Amino acid sequence: MRRTLSRREFLERSSLAGAAALGAGFFAAAGMTKAESRLANEKLNIAVVGIGGQGSYDLSNVASENIVALCDVDDQRGGPSFEKFPQAARYKDFRKLLEERKDIDAVVVATPDHIHAPASVMAMKLGKHVYCEKPLTHSVYESRVVAQTAAKQKVATQLGTQIHAGENYRRVVEIIQSGAIGPVEECHVWVGKAWGGGERPQEMPPVPKHLDWDLWLGPAPQRAYHPTYVPANWRRWWDFGSGTLGDMGCHYMDLPFWALKLRRPTTVESEGLDPHAETAPLGIVVRYEFPARKPSSGGELPALKLTWHDGEKHPKELHGIKVPDSGVLFVGKKGTMFADYNGYKLYPESDFAGFAPPEPTIPRSIGHHREWIEACKSGGPTTCNFDYSGALSEAVLLGLVAYRAGKKLAWDAEKLTAMNCPEAERFLRREYRSGWTL
Repeated sequence: MRRTLSRREFLERSSLAGAAALGAGFFAAAGMTKAESRLANEKLNIAVVGIGGQGSYDLSNVASENIVALCDVDDQRGGPSFEKFPQAARYKDFRKLLEERKDIDAVVVATPDHIHAPASVMAMKLGKHVYCEKPLTHSVYESRVVAQTAAKQKVATQLGTQIHAGENYRRVVEIIQSGAIGPVEECHVWVGKAWGGGERPQEMPPVPKHLDWDLWLGPAPQRAYHPTYVPANWRRWWDFGSGTLGDMGCHYMDLPFWALKLRRPTTVESEGLDPHAETAPLGIVVRYEFPARKPSSGGELPALKLTWHDGEKHPKELHGIKVPDSGVLFVGKKGTMFADYNGYKLYPESDFAGFAPPEPTIPRSIGHHREWIEACKSGGPTTCNFDYSGALSEAVLLGLVAYRAGKKLAWDAEKLTAMNCPEAERFLRREYRSGWTL
């Protein structure tokens, strides 16, 4: 079994070409309102919010268009991108950028998680197309609002789940949907890394001159600056991130969501150490139950039990199969399939000797960012639009709600509430600081 590529390795190695991928839904150009389609040879005016780290990668992938505005609260971290695009207007506050720049067609949001929803919703309400990094939002409620806003505004949207554009995911989806391993009623998803642990620091060092700490906090509760939060460790703090599940869930759970046509679970429960008030766990197990489904393509898919494992609780062996640190295991009535970013394998090996996969039916991607750019111009499809990725992000974040509430949730997706657990309400949505709105 091959070593699983890291997300960064995959992104560096991938070279995607070919026809545009068919997505889980798209907005029709004829139905556009504020976000009008444009001719394919015209360039978009794009603004990027958050231009250090992953944001610099996103920026490089949309640089074929007109980069007219860049926003970052950290002059040092954003410095290389500011220098690379000296013609772009510079901002620290995305609200000011969106209020002032009437020439913007589309916005890339690559900030810490707690800024995703406010920036994305404001941009969409102004008629801007939006590409947002994963997870789509910081709370379940925000995911629903973001998806609803995208549908209402009829804008082109894409979640930053770049692995979705890879050839291997497409082949895995085709094999599962072909019935090669039979109906799938059980699935495991796991990631060995861990974002979690730690106590709130007591020291109060001065804020670096290059960082606007108040804007970095944004809608999050007020707290003193400390270097433990930036530039990356914010992921382990509940006020800003969602631990390993929030970081990696949208990448790995994307595969069963796509292959098995999942939407929203009916129950969610979790196990791990007692929840910490400040930080995510170093290991967690979440069990989801999804109802039987009747996809528009016909047939019926059985109810599914999906289990997420991460950090210290990631498995070494599942169903007698030794597994690497990260991956997905589909358990069907005729066999089992392991998959990760760059490969797959069917079990029992003797039953699948000489297995010939079905002929490809899902077209190659022109590139994850390129799909979004072309959709902004023409109204064509994107594979991880906010309808699809909103439901995916809701499920991912519900695992953390169940963990923090300490109870199995009976989930009413329509009403966005845990019917048996009123104490979960405070983890489903969050209060914003004064001056910040959704």
